[in-house]
Amino acid sequence: MENIFEKFNLKGRVAIVTGGAGLLGSEFCRTLAEAGAVVVVADLAAGPARSVAESLTHAIPFPLNVTDPAACAALVEMTLKEFGRLDVLVNSAALDPKFDAEALAKGITPGRFEDYPLDQWNAALNVNLTGMFLVTQACVKPMLEQGRRGSIINICSTYGLNGPDQRIYIKNGRRVAFKPVYYTVTKAGVLGFTKYLAAYYAGTEIRVNSLSPGGVFNDHDETFVANYSAKTILGRMARKDEMNGALLFLASDASSYVTGGNLVVDGGWTAW
Repeated sequence: MENIFEKFNLKGRVAIVTGGAGLLGSEFCRTLAEAGAVVVVADLAAGPARSVAESLTHAIPFPLNVTDPAACAALVEMTLKEFGRLDVLVNSAALDPKFDAEALAKGITPGRFEDYPLDQWNAALNVNLTGMFLVTQACVKPMLEQGRRGSIINICSTYGLNGPDQRIYIKNGRRVAFKPVYYTVTKAGVLGFTKYLAAYYAGTEIRVNSLSPGGVFNDHDETFVANYSAKTILGRMARKDEMNGALLFLASDASSYVTGGNLVVDGGWTAW
């Protein structure tokens, strides 16, 4: 029987992380690399993806538009050419409206449901759901061919479980923004996609799970932090590295009997 720590070891495995240059995506890349995996940092932002890859041991970047089927196929082709296999897929790429200091300085479109633009709704569905579908469809083929084994982790959100409390986007009695409708709808769709795939690959060792982070601090202003923190049991927002343990658990053999699940890491946001 393996030592429990050996179950978290990813040496010899190859992982793709979409959205790999993002706040959480870059953390996921670092975690997988530290556990021994070779990591493909896939992101629409080619420069930041390169920077993340260069900061890691055994990582390479790939400029990826998840909505382009040809690009998704090229991602897998390149991975197999370079490394000969694919063991882990982390679907982290998504459109996510930001409420940090930089976004506030630029001015945020409030995102009222009553007049929410159709083009923004369609763009979010295309990235957050169709993009995940296309990447996964391309990545699962080598997993089937190499012994029907692999771990697919879809990044969801607590807002895929609960409707947003729009009161946290009020500052000094004035509404700053709304969390837009597409975010809850697409993240709820991620949960359905996860359960569908887990059930579809019954009889194989391809495991499909989702990870639902709570709010992660990223230079948000004091009012937002206070509003958000008041809704969590732990009384604070997450640090960006606090999803890494859950991610590694789902990626590794430590979760060998876990599929179709959703691991919530939210400081207790959804518990009360």
